[in-house]
Parts: sequence; structure tokens; C-alpha cells
Amino acid sequence: MNGTNKYLVIKAVAEQKKTKKRAAVELGLSPRQINRLVNAYAEKGKAAFVHGNKGKIPQHAIPKEIKETIVALYRAYEIAPNIVHFTEHLKEQHQLQYSDTTIRSVLSEALILSPKAQRKTRREMKKKINARTKKKEEDEFSNLPHASLEEPEKVHPSRPRKKYQGELIQMDASSYNWFGKGTTHLHLAIDDASGNIVGAYFDMEETLNGYYRVLHQILTKHGLPAAILTDKRTVFTYRQKNTHKLEEDSYTQFGFACHQLGITLSSTSIPQSKGRIERLNATVQSRLSVDLHQKNIQTIEEANAFLKRWVTAFNRKFGGKTAETVFEKSPVSSKLNLILARVATRKIDAGHHIKFQKNYYLPIKGVEKLYFTRNSEALVIEAFDGKIYINIDNQIYATEKLLDHERISSEFDEPMPQEKKERRQYIPPQSHPWKLASFNQYLRRIGKTLEEYEAEKTA
Repeated sequence: MNGTNKYLVIKAVAEQKKTKKRAAVELGLSPRQINRLVNAYAEKGKAAFVHGNKGKIPQHAIPKEIKETIVALYRAYEIAPNIVHFTEHLKEQHQLQYSDTTIRSVLSEALILSPKAQRKTRREMKKKINARTKKKEEDEFSNLPHASLEEPEKVHPSRPRKKYQGELIQMDASSYNWFGKGTTHLHLAIDDASGNIVGAYFDMEETLNGYYRVLHQILTKHGLPAAILTDKRTVFTYRQKNTHKLEEDSYTQFGFACHQLGITLSSTSIPQSKGRIERLNATVQSRLSVDLHQKNIQTIEEANAFLKRWVTAFNRKFGGKTAETVFEKSPVSSKLNLILARVATRKIDAGHHIKFQKNYYLPIKGVEKLYFTRNSEALVIEAFDGKIYINIDNQIYATEKLLDHERISSEFDEPMPQEKKERRQYIPPQSHPWKLASFNQYLRRIGKTLEEYEAEKTA
């Protein structure tokens, strides 16, 4: 390094890019020595700055053959001696008279340690072995015909867009200060082939509800896509810490909904695999936040209302890469309402109700209230429109919410005029996609059971 620095400074002086006085200060040499170096550069060029002993073996150095002999003798021992003991053997049995320090250095070069080496020395030797192994691998790789090739596992090559709309939908959520003062999450879906935003929804967190809203937009506006690609590290594989509640396993919830619709769901933790949605997040962050600010939007309801118009304008400007489509006809809205549902396992409590989302619900059949025995297993179904149903023994019931307080006091209030008879609440048929038997069958297909959920204690 010192020779290289001298060469660069003297070269600059010779090319009149630097004065001799400045060179003398930088190198800490006298003007006379600078003149000598300039003359040497003019005569020999860069070779003038190579040290004369470079490449030469010192006269007092141990010959290579003797080093190899010492290493071979040490490795021949079945029980390795310590360095001092080995040095004594060399002197007595092989007439090789060297100090134990020199022998230790020779063995260290061969990556051999004394059996009595301290922990710190062992750690240093381990680092040296790793460094040498890595260098060897790099040297082997550099000798290949194409030394600039990337390792296969690190490669994420660009790929062409899909041919048809609906062939692949990429989903993700973007956390950002979109409007107001807080951070909100924009759930997005983009069609890989056309580049159109096919679903967008604001929510306070990245939730199953947000992705259900996006999926509902896709199904009602475009139809059934063939496949959906999501981020493995977000809501699709999230399970709340220290809980084993079924409703927290949103991958199973969203996955089962896609299974019922015939959509292939896959997830990845590699951003490059879903580069289309990653780039869309960056584009939308730079544009949408500005437009929301200009419209002085402060609430999530206003933002979602504005989003519909904004997405239409965005697609007109940046989408429409292809018109060919493989979207299939979507199920009717009443069926979608039941497919895009949230489910949870519960047990009937001592008051014959089940507790869900901090509220209590009683199963009903028509106008008749049903009181099941305590600890009866139940599957709670929260439909897309928010209505709550209960599946007990593969029979689906409507529910009645338990009020915090009575509406009318029989002791202190005047009787109210007779109200119109309440319309009978709709009860889904036994073909409901979330009935317990078919859900258990799906869990078995993916290697999970309800019992395993109850047994799990951690995420």
C-alpha cells in the first residue's frame, strides 16, 4: 500500500498535476528524495516502486520441505502432543532444532492447534479456517468458464406478464400515512397481465376483512380469477402470539374461501416474486397520498369512497395492457356473502349463549329460542354482511344478540304499541360452504385439524 501511494503521487508530479513541494509534504520526504523518485519513475515506470525484497524468501526462513516434514510428523501421532513436547521430540528424534514458538507458527499455518490451546485461540483458528474455505470456493467459482454468473438460489430473473387478465392476481397491503395524522393500511390487488388495479380498500390494520373486501371487489366487478399470489409474511400466515384461536389463522380462513371458489392461492416471502404489486405500492404511495391531501380527506370512510373514482382514473392511464381475459362468472351475491365469511370455534356457556367479538349470541330457529347444553361445540360463522350464524351438530341456526339492557321496563315503562311482526331471519341451507363437516375435510386435506388448533399454545 505504501509503494502504491508513492507511485500515484510521483506519477502526478511527473505529469505536472502536482508540485514537488506538495508531494514532499504528502509522502513525508525531502525534496531531494522526491527528485530521486521522479527520476526512477522516468527510467523504470511503476516497477521503480516495488520493494526489492518482494517475492524473495528470507535467508533465515524455514525451507518449505522442512515445514511439510514437521506437519507430517505431527499428524502421524495418534495422540497429539502439546507444542513444547512435540518440539522436544523433533530435537531428540529428528535433529530438527527450532523453538516451540516457530513450531507453533508452522503448525498454525497448516491450521493445526495444540490440544491445550485456549478458547480464544480456537475461535481465531475457526475464523481462519472459514476464511480459507470461503476463499477456496471463490477461487473455484472464478475458474469457471463464466465467472460472472450468479448463484442459482440468489437469482430472481424478470419474467413477462401473464397473457390473460385473471390468470394471476397479486395482493399486498401498504402501511403508510395516507391521510390525516395516523398510519393506515391500503389493501391492493393488481392483475398481472393488464396492470389494472382490480381491488383496493383502506383499513386501520392489515386484516382478513381488508383482503375479503378486495376479493369481493374482484369477484363482483371482474369475476373469478385463476390464481392469487400473496405475501407470506403478512395477514395470510399471521397468528397472534400466545393464542390458538381458529379465527386468528386467517390463512386458513382466506385459503378455504379461495378453495370454495376454485381459486389457486399461493404465497411467497420473496418480494421479487411479486414485483408487480411491490412496484404498484411505491407508485400509489407517491400519487394517491397527494390526491387525498388535496381533497382534504381525513376519515377512512371518505378515503374508501374516493378510492373508487381514483382507481378508475389510474387504470385508464396506466392499465389496459391486454384485453383478453380468463375471468370466470362469479357466484351470486347471496352465495358470496356466505363464502367470504369468518369462522371461529366456541362452546356454549352457562347462560346458553356463545361469546363472539365481545357480544353474546343465542341460537334461534324462526322465533323459537334454542338452549343447548353447556360446553356444546359450536362453529360461529360471521357472514360478509356481518350477520352471525351458528353451526351445531352440522345444523345451521340464525342468532339473536343479547342486549346490554332491556329496551322496555315492564315495571316503569308504558307498554309500547304493537310493532309489525319481525320478518323471519334467513337461515343458510345445509349446503352452506362453512358447514363443519366440509371445513374439517378441508383442514385434513391441508394437514390441520380443529383439535390441533385447540392444542397449540404458541404461534
